[in-house]
Amino acid sequence: MKAVVMTNVGRIDQVLRIGVGLLLIALFSVGVIGAWGLIGLVPLATGLLRYCPLYQLLGIHTCGANSQRLP
Repeated sequence: MKAVVMTNVGRIDQVLRIGVGLLLIALFSVGVIGAWGLIGLVPLATGLLRYCPLYQLLGIHTCGANSQRLP
């Protein structure tokens, strides 16, 4: 049986999430911002997985109608 993975984060949203996540983690790692920089793990993870639990609760899908499933 093959597992179906649903996505709700589109490509542009994904790139922005990964970029913001990496930026926050980088700023934390060089000491520019405090521990709040670790919050960058959230957008990084949701960008890499292309799934956002908050989007699911709110019924938001930023991906196209044809890209609801990852291959």
